[in-house]
Amino acid sequence: MLKHFDHVTVAVSDPAAAIEFFGLLGFEQDKDVVIKGPEMDRYMGIDDLEARHVTLVLKDSAPRLEVQLLHFLQPTVETASDAARLDRMGFNHICFAVSDIDALISRVTAAGVRVRSQPMTFHDRKLVFLEGPDGITIELAEWS
Repeated sequence: MLKHFDHVTVAVSDPAAAIEFFGLLGFEQDKDVVIKGPEMDRYMGIDDLEARHVTLVLKDSAPRLEVQLLHFLQPTVETASDAARLDRMGFNHICFAVSDIDALISRVTAAGVRVRSQPMTFHDRKLVFLEGPDGITIELAEWS
């Protein structure tokens, strides 16, 4: 039986920029390791895998919430050219519940983050899309 959401892993081309972006949302770095070797190759299904794996955690969240960043050192991977498109199959976006969406929008835009939509209210939530690392879409939701 499922208990709760544990983590999301985002493959990124620039770990420092991704750490900075998620830091604006309140995430702090918890671990930073290189993953490689036969056991990891088997688990991930990727031959000769070597990647930097950074775990970011939302401090004081209960249950614990992680964003894990994966920066491939090998094999060489390409950025998905349609990562920002919401009208495609597969992964769509990550959404985080927030307590003050307007303050957070002000903070992230002041740091240069692009807001992809105007805030709107839908199903008892105020919502907004942001452009995240490597063009992925991050949504913020403030429940009323």
